[in-house]
Amino acid sequence: MSGEPKPASPGTDPAEAAPSDADTATTDTTDSDTTEVAPPDADTGETETAESATAAAHTAETAAPAADETDATEPADDGTGEIETGADAVVCALENAGVEHLFGVQGGAIMPVYDALYHSEMAHVTMAHEQGAAHAADAYGVVSGAPGVCMATSGPGATNLVTGLADANMDSDPVVALTGQVPTDFVGSDAFQETDTIGVTGPVTKANFFADDADDVGTDVGTAFALAAGGRQGPTLVDLPKDVTNGDASEDPGEPRTPSTHDPPETAAPDAVAAAAAVLAAADRPVILAGGGVVKADATATLRAFATEHGIPVVTTMPAVGAFREDHDLALEMAGMHGTGYANMAVTMTDCLLAVGTRFDDRLTGGVETFAPDAAIVHVDIDPAEISKNVEADHPLVGDAGAVLDQLAAAMATSPDAAAWREQCRQWKQEYPLEYAAPADEPVKPQYVVEAVDDATADDTIVTTGVGQHQMWACQYWTYTEPRTWVSSHGLGTMGYGVPAAIGARLAAEDDQDVVCFDGDGSFLMTCQELSVAVRENVDVTVVVLNNAAIGMVRQWQDAFFGERHMASEYPWVPDFDTLAEAFGARGFRIERYEEVEAVLDEALSYDGPSVVDAHIDPDENVYPMVPSGGDNGLFALAEEQL
Repeated sequence: MSGEPKPASPGTDPAEAAPSDADTATTDTTDSDTTEVAPPDADTGETETAESATAAAHTAETAAPAADETDATEPADDGTGEIETGADAVVCALENAGVEHLFGVQGGAIMPVYDALYHSEMAHVTMAHEQGAAHAADAYGVVSGAPGVCMATSGPGATNLVTGLADANMDSDPVVALTGQVPTDFVGSDAFQETDTIGVTGPVTKANFFADDADDVGTDVGTAFALAAGGRQGPTLVDLPKDVTNGDASEDPGEPRTPSTHDPPETAAPDAVAAAAAVLAAADRPVILAGGGVVKADATATLRAFATEHGIPVVTTMPAVGAFREDHDLALEMAGMHGTGYANMAVTMTDCLLAVGTRFDDRLTGGVETFAPDAAIVHVDIDPAEISKNVEADHPLVGDAGAVLDQLAAAMATSPDAAAWREQCRQWKQEYPLEYAAPADEPVKPQYVVEAVDDATADDTIVTTGVGQHQMWACQYWTYTEPRTWVSSHGLGTMGYGVPAAIGARLAAEDDQDVVCFDGDGSFLMTCQELSVAVRENVDVTVVVLNNAAIGMVRQWQDAFFGERHMASEYPWVPDFDTLAEAFGARGFRIERYEEVEAVLDEALSYDGPSVVDAHIDPDENVYPMVPSGGDNGLFALAEEQL
C-alpha cells in the first residue's frame, strides 16, 4: 500500500465534497513529495478560520460480522514501547509531533490505541463526555498555538465530537481528532457502533483521513497534525479501523509532514502591497481591523508596532480580543453586534479599513451594505477564499498576517495624517463609554462581578466562557492586554464550551497563569459534568456562573423582538451551583449581595483546585450596546427602547 495520505485536497469547499461510493479508502489527491513542518511551538503564521477541505466518505465491501465481533489479531504487549502495531505507529506519530496532552473517552474500537498509550509519556486526560474532550483540545490549541488532540471511539463517540470539531472549524482552531472505527471488513454493514465518521465530519474539518493500512496509519496521523497546524489552522480527523490499529507495523512515521500540494502563501504580491500602502498612507480616517488571524499567526507584536508607528486606531473582532492592548490610547476594542459604540462609529466612518485575518462574519458586519460604506478595504488573509467573500476587497493581500504587515510597513513612505481622526475617536470613547448603574439596594450587576475578578487577577489571566450574555459581559468589561488569553466559541456559538475549555486552557497555560471561566447557568448545565475531571486532575480553575435563571440572550431577544414572550428561556429550576460543585468534590461559593463579592472571589481564586462561584445577578440586566441582526453598526442601541 502507498504511504501517502488520503485526504481530499486542502481548499475543497465542503459543499462540493460529496460522499463517494468507492469501495476503497479515500482517494489520494496529494503528491508523493511532502514538506516537513515546524515543531508545534514554532511560529506557524496561521489565520482566522479553518480551510475547508474534506475527504470523501469511505464505504467498503463488507462481510457479515462475526457473532462476537472481536478481532482475530490482538496487539502484542511486551512492555517495550517499540512499534509493532498500527496503534503503536499512531502513538509514535503523536510523540514525534511533540504532543504532551491528549483529551478523550475510552471505548471499544479505539482500545488498541489506548493500549499503546499505556507505555507513552504523553498525559491522557479522560473527559466526562466526548464533546468536552473536543472543547478541551480546542482551548489547548488556542492557548498553546499547537494542535490539541482529542480521541473517541466509533459511532456515538465519534459523533459526540462533531460539535467541538464544528466549533474549531468555524474559529480556525488547531485540533487533531482520532476516532476508532469498526474493522474494515465490517464497514458498511451497520456493525455495532458503526458510523460513517468520514462522511459525518467532512463538512466540519479541514481534512479527514480513513486509515486503511497499518504501515501507513502513522503517516496519516502525522499529516493530519501538520495540516491542522499549517497555513489556515483548523481541525483534522483520522478514522482508525480496529483491524488497522491491531495490524502489524514496524516503521517510525517520522516528523509530521504536509502534502506538497498544501502550499499556503507567505507574502503578498509586491505591487498589491505598494498600492495598498499608498491608499493607507493617504487616508484621513484610517482604521485597523484585527481579526483572529493576527493571533493565530503570532503577529500581535507586529500589529502593535505597525499601529503605533503610524498612529492608526485599532478595532478587533471578538476572536482577536487581546491582539491589541485594550488600555492603549489607540485601542477601540471590539466592533460588531455587541461591540463598543466607539469601535462601531470608527468602522462606520473610516475612509480606509486595513482588515487583517478576518472573515467578516455577520455578527461583525451587520448589514454589509452599511459596513464601512465609504472605506477603501485592504484585506489581508492567508486564505484566498475569504477575500471578497462577504465584504468586497479593494486591495486583496493574500499571505501570512505577520509577513504581510511587515511588507506594508516597509512600503509605507509616510504615515497617514490622522491627528484629527484620532481626536474624533477619543471623543467617541468619551461619548459612548461602557457603563452600567449598580444601586446597592438592587441585585448584583454581572458587569460588576466581571470587573471585580479582573481587578483580583493578573493581566495574563486566561478567560474562557460559554456562550450568551455572560460571554458578552466577560468580553466587554474585562481589560485584555495579551493574546491567547481570551478563549471562547465565536462562529458556532457553542453553549457549554467554557468549563471543558478551562481544563484544556489550564493544561496549556504557564504554571503561574490564572484561568477563570465565566459561564451562564444555561451553558454551565450543558457541560458541568466536566467538573469531575477538574477535581480528579486537580486542575486549578475558577468558574464564575453569572446566574440569572434564564438563557439570558434568548430572553433579551424575546423582550426586544418577540413581544416579551419568554418561551423556553427562563430557568427558575436551576440547581444551587455551589452545592453541585461540592457534590463533584470542588469548592462551591455563592454571591447574592455586593458586600459579598470581594471576599468570596478572593477565597475562590486563592483555592488550589477547581472552584465554582454561583453569582446571583440581576435577572433583568441585558447586554448593550446592541446592533440588531443585519442592522447598521453606526446605529447601535444603548437601551431596549432604541432597538
